[in-house]
Amino acid sequence: MGIFSRKVSTPQTPAAGPDLTALTGDYTIDPAHTTIGFVARHAMVTNVKGAFQDFTGTLHLDGADPAKSTATLDVTMESIETGNADRDGHLKSSDFFKIDEFPVMTFRSTKAEALGGDDYRITGDLSLLGVTKPITIDLEFNGAAKDPFGNERIGFEGRAEILRSEWGLTWNAALETGGMLVSDKIKLNFDISAIKNA
Repeated sequence: MGIFSRKVSTPQTPAAGPDLTALTGDYTIDPAHTTIGFVARHAMVTNVKGAFQDFTGTLHLDGADPAKSTATLDVTMESIETGNADRDGHLKSSDFFKIDEFPVMTFRSTKAEALGGDDYRITGDLSLLGVTKPITIDLEFNGAAKDPFGNERIGFEGRAEILRSEWGLTWNAALETGGMLVSDKIKLNFDISAIKNA
């Protein structure tokens, strides 16, 4: 999910990022304007996209020192939607997410980095099916604005890749033509809008 700075003042020095000092503070992720999505390869020939509809999250943005920024996310697994009710039901079952036993997926950041320009990287622990492993998310700062209701908003777009088998998601089926029905590699996509706390 690497988004790297495209503007450098020298080959070794990333371009200065935007001055985010005024944006320092605590934010709540707005689920109505945020997408937590994923993409999986299906039958070796196409992509299946899905998203989670129920989640909560927080951001602490330190504009002066981005390394002190943090993020949390809690996702209700029953809220998964892929556009197909049968597939959604299978994903909620014991073959995949076992939502009765593990109803929530969580992310807790452990490290934040400024890469230069509008690009940032956040590393943290993803907990799913009782397994906790680190993932790295590369983020692009999309900007800040005050909406018509007086809310101060910030936006980020991010991507990551994981191997689902590392969290125990190993169900699959072999194809007659070779290969497997569902890819091990999953792409995660984030389009985040967060509102500054009063």
